[in-house]
Amino acid sequence: MVFRITPEQCAAYRSRLEKILAERCGDEYEKLRRNLLPPAEADRMLTERGLLSENDLLAIYCRELQVEAPDEDELVLPEKLADVNEEYLSSYTILPGRWDENVLEIWAADPYLLDQHRYVFEQFFHREVVFQLVRRTLLERWITKVYWDETESAPQDGESESMLRQLAGEARIVRLVNEMLSQALEQSASDIHIEPEEESLVIRFRVDGILREYLSLPVNDYPAIASRIKLIGGLNIAESRLPQDGRTKFQIGRFDIDIRISTIPVMHGESIVMRLLRNDAMRFDLRELGMNQALLNRFGRLIQLPHGIILVVGPTGSGKTTTLYSVMQQLNDRKRKIITIEDPVEYQLAGLSQMQVNPKIGVTFAAGLRHIVRQDPDVILVGEIRDRETAEIAINAALTGHLVLSTLHTNDAVGALTRLVDMGIEPFLISSALCGVLSQRLVRKVCTVCQASGHSGSQDGRCRNCGGSGYRGRSGIYELLILDEEIRAALGRKEPGSRLNEIAVCHGMIPLLDDGRDKVAAGITTEAEILRIASSVREGGG
Repeated sequence: MVFRITPEQCAAYRSRLEKILAERCGDEYEKLRRNLLPPAEADRMLTERGLLSENDLLAIYCRELQVEAPDEDELVLPEKLADVNEEYLSSYTILPGRWDENVLEIWAADPYLLDQHRYVFEQFFHREVVFQLVRRTLLERWITKVYWDETESAPQDGESESMLRQLAGEARIVRLVNEMLSQALEQSASDIHIEPEEESLVIRFRVDGILREYLSLPVNDYPAIASRIKLIGGLNIAESRLPQDGRTKFQIGRFDIDIRISTIPVMHGESIVMRLLRNDAMRFDLRELGMNQALLNRFGRLIQLPHGIILVVGPTGSGKTTTLYSVMQQLNDRKRKIITIEDPVEYQLAGLSQMQVNPKIGVTFAAGLRHIVRQDPDVILVGEIRDRETAEIAINAALTGHLVLSTLHTNDAVGALTRLVDMGIEPFLISSALCGVLSQRLVRKVCTVCQASGHSGSQDGRCRNCGGSGYRGRSGIYELLILDEEIRAALGRKEPGSRLNEIAVCHGMIPLLDDGRDKVAAGITTEAEILRIASSVREGGG
């Protein structure tokens, strides 16, 4: 809803909004204001730190100004208004949205300086100025699309426009790829899938572990888009017969993101997957992973052991890396030497010595681990135990006074024991070195706006917060196996996994699905989510 504003109203709104946000966000907001940040910048920091979502902040603004938030599906990308200073628009996150001979409608991300903007635009364009409040991320993307891409189609990673036009076809491809990355970031996507089919090019985002179609394009656009992405990742754009991997940093708005790019040849071109890693959005804190307090306490005591092996297990995409990085963050007190060997290093953490696997030059997990133990480490993180050699070196390191953390791809906690035996590790060595196994899955959390219905009061009935899925964000569900004397004895007798599981449950291990049901009862997730992952858990005997 558009509205008009006077300087007196603007001052009153500023004062009231500061009080409301101080009550809503407490000390964090007070700290930001004490640092003399302008109100708009303080509000932006609240959303970046996760204290408020952009939709929450917009709702607070609109409620205080007594206007309705716009339906974003009804907003149309505006034309470029002549003689407007692009720097001014970007600095204040405002955008001329609609206009005629008499009225100019300005879309703004916050209400703090609307009196200033009204004066500037009225003086310059001699029209009545009205406003509409719009989410900041959407405005940033549209300001770039309308005012910057028109004049600066050169990519952000340094190639010239002529080179881009030659390799990627035309400048609109740059805008398309940039827009795709912006949308993925806005939707909190972890991966982008670019998939050429016989007659079309399908682009999908993975959001909260589920793929959603974002865009379908003519297949003729595929070569230019693929070339642009390869240029971003530093890949060989002329090579389409072999798989390639690349990594780069890219700036989207004010955010720097790491992008890992993987290509493989398929029937109609190359399947390209881009993994998006936003360092500023990742918080590695065990308390925020979804563990209940009892399990968190038990796991916290386990990781404080001076030596032994702790394994985190689960299928690909179950959050194992995030859990291990959270453990590293908790152990990283500068009193320990912590070394990791990973494939690849996803996030760089201060205070850790992080080593990346490179099989081309002989740096495998086993080879790297063999050298790491000579570096006088206290804690060693091995990205994954894939073979007997790596397992044997890890066990030897644990038995000689090091705390070793690693992952295995098994369906449940007990499955880690049988997997190590299958690798050829003697049960007595496993009993001596292994201290505990954490098994986990990720389940989608119920959307706090629509309560899993996917519907809201918007015009098309679709919840804006979750995109109509009914879910927003994810939480872990866990089972923690701590090896005690009875489990060690049963392992030495080579008891089957089912018997080991029975003993673990009798000794206090809460099975994965039971933890999931507790989260359903608490309203965190739904029964449908637990059923979605239940079959893979049962296959593991959990």
